[in-house]
Amino acid sequence: MSKEKQAIRVGITIGDPNGIGIETILKVFADPRMNDFVTPVIYGNTDLIRFHRKELGMGDVRLNTVASADEAHPKKINVLNVWEDNWTPELGKADKQAGIYAFKSIEAAVNDLASTKVDVLVTCPINKDTIQSDAFDFPGHTEYLANMSNVDECLMFLVSNRMRIGVATGHVPLKDVSAKLNKELIITKLRLMKESLIKDFGVAQPRIAVLGLNPHAGDNGLLGSEESEIILPAIRDMEDELFAMGPYGADGFFGTAQYKRFDAVLAMYHDQGLAPFKALAFDTGVNFTAGLPIVRTSPDHGTGYEIAGKGEADESSMRAAIFEACDIYHRRREHRELTANPLDVRS
Repeated sequence: MSKEKQAIRVGITIGDPNGIGIETILKVFADPRMNDFVTPVIYGNTDLIRFHRKELGMGDVRLNTVASADEAHPKKINVLNVWEDNWTPELGKADKQAGIYAFKSIEAAVNDLASTKVDVLVTCPINKDTIQSDAFDFPGHTEYLANMSNVDECLMFLVSNRMRIGVATGHVPLKDVSAKLNKELIITKLRLMKESLIKDFGVAQPRIAVLGLNPHAGDNGLLGSEESEIILPAIRDMEDELFAMGPYGADGFFGTAQYKRFDAVLAMYHDQGLAPFKALAFDTGVNFTAGLPIVRTSPDHGTGYEIAGKGEADESSMRAAIFEACDIYHRRREHRELTANPLDVRS
């Protein structure tokens, strides 16, 4: 990042307080150079973060408690208390109270994002079970943020410097994937992917690969008909709008590294896309929610209960999520300025 790309106000949620989210935040901002690029606002509780800091032996990481995101100091690790309860976490355990605090963190950060007190949102991993409540009745962050943004469809987009993979059906049980798939859904996801590649990633003419649903992309109907009846017709209907190819059999597609020929890949379901992505880019992968009016990223790992409090969590994906959020924020601004220019041929 250049000097002109500084002082992005990054709202950071703590995720599950019994997990590794806070550890990755502390490790990232233990490097004071991070404050040259971003002004962090951590939505949680100072005592809780101090507890994690002590457990990790990171007492030299200084915290700055603020009453409002408006008071965030550009050279400090700012913490906004969104609850005052005296609560001690049980690291590594799934706990309903931890889920309550995880939601409080998200709710406060989203409210501040909506009121422009922060510029972008970076979310630490939650336990999708313990966070469930009347206020959070969603499969995950993606669906909650789409609802809060009044967006009917968005795209779970996993990105890294090696590949970008979106998923058509997201957080859906495998047994329900086929029933969820239809031509209109795939067309919608392709349009969201193209738009995001252009305005969020600066790809002028995106090339998109589309995976099949069944083994070997159905083997000409021998192993399933979704490819011929749903996926291929969707690709053909989009020929005048974008460059998309497929459907490809997922195993051969990744096994022969064909993904390197494309700017992004649309997978049909969660694990079809995320398994190869995490195998190839786990340390630096970022989960980005495309199609929202706001910028939200997240590290691509889970709560990490098995290593919580042990100092073993790798903060690389968290750092990448912060930088990616800032980069997307700047690219969107540049795209708006470019398309608003009446002299630009693309206007």
